[in-house]
Amino acid sequence: MDTKSTLGCLAGSQPFINDDFMLTNEFARELYHESAEKMPIIDYHCHLVPKMIADNYQFKDLTEVWLGGDHYKWRAMRGNGVPEEFITGGRDSYEKFEKWAETVPYTMRNPLYHWTHLELARIFGITELLNPRTARAIYDECTAKLQTEEFRGQALMRRFDVKVVCTTDDPADTLEYHQQIKDNPFGTKVLPTWRPDKAMVVEKPEQYKEYIQKLAAISGVEINSYQDLLDALRKRQDFFHEMGCRISDHGLENFYAEDFELEEVDKIFRRTLQGIVPTTEEALKFRSAILLDFARMDHEKGWAQQFHIGAIRDNNTRMFNILGPDTGYDAIHDVACAAAGHKFLNKLAMEDKLTKTILYNLNPKDNEVLATMAYTFNDGTCPGKIQLGSGWWFLDQEDGMKKQMNALSSLGLLSRFVGMLTDSRSFLSYPRHEYFRRILCNLLGEDIKNGKLPKSEMEFIHQMVKDISYNNADRYFNF
Repeated sequence: MDTKSTLGCLAGSQPFINDDFMLTNEFARELYHESAEKMPIIDYHCHLVPKMIADNYQFKDLTEVWLGGDHYKWRAMRGNGVPEEFITGGRDSYEKFEKWAETVPYTMRNPLYHWTHLELARIFGITELLNPRTARAIYDECTAKLQTEEFRGQALMRRFDVKVVCTTDDPADTLEYHQQIKDNPFGTKVLPTWRPDKAMVVEKPEQYKEYIQKLAAISGVEINSYQDLLDALRKRQDFFHEMGCRISDHGLENFYAEDFELEEVDKIFRRTLQGIVPTTEEALKFRSAILLDFARMDHEKGWAQQFHIGAIRDNNTRMFNILGPDTGYDAIHDVACAAAGHKFLNKLAMEDKLTKTILYNLNPKDNEVLATMAYTFNDGTCPGKIQLGSGWWFLDQEDGMKKQMNALSSLGLLSRFVGMLTDSRSFLSYPRHEYFRRILCNLLGEDIKNGKLPKSEMEFIHQMVKDISYNNADRYFNF
């Protein structure tokens, strides 16, 4: 597929995004070009909208595909003094894009600078840097390309050889678009991920009751007790499994591991349905009980489970009231996760109901905490059964990825790591896998160059790169 651009770098000069971008030594270049570059992609955690995939969505312009819903860019634009009307407001598409182009030069040393130019180069064939001078030409060329079949959603997945995509779905979701994709395959397997967070939020009784009513309707289970709730969730999990789901995902401030009695959990649940706000202690007990039951259900199904720990969300109340959630007002939390995490996992291990588990931290202080936590519970039944997940959210950038891989290397087995994911709402994010692979290869290449890894083991190291890039995830998740 020809994605060459009429734009380009100055005659005779090498483009910023070139074949050896971020590869600083010969070993890194060999590892990347001979092994990592050739591997397909398993994007086992993302936030793509299933309907857009099923409909093979066609974007109207570059602003829609690039700035729509991208709170990474929105945060940067706000930090650069761009008024909200040019970000989420009513300005027209090009005016918004122009403000992003003005911001890009100021993102140097932010991962957005690399991601922006990687996406321009790999998707649109544009190697010129984005700035106010080039904005109009880049916008026009990319928008024109987006009107062609080669730049629709499904075609972009095929171009990057994406074998599997796992979306993020609530138990009450119909999965109708996953069925539509299943009935009309296009080369990428699109599977749901079980994300039951809403079943935990008893602190907001009115919203919670509405959710329970929705869950009852779609499951066909009348929900009046905690056991009814579990019955409804199991029924929905059976359906998710039939639709190919093999992973759960949980977005938590922290692990929940309070002691509780089932009778009091049932009472808390019933009182919440009556509109009574639980105390903080009661809410924690309820969350502890249902999180354990989620994990037991995953073990029964043979699924892998993911725990994302440490986000503090919707912190700017004024802007939350205007724009709602997921608009760029979340941040890194500072929780003490070690004791609760060990207690939670230990309860499951004692019952022999601890399934494959990936632990993600948002606070970099917790890299080593979760790495050692994971390896406390490995049991020899599966390589990397419990492991530290990739750099997440604010940490999915060069420094964060290196710190995550160094912690995993020092305290576990990097060679068994299931690798990168996009965690993105954008069809243009697949170059993040390339970004990760270049960082991985450079990390290993530097060690070889400095005598920390043996040159005589290059064959094994090549295989290690292939495994982290693709094979480990393929074997681990068994989609």
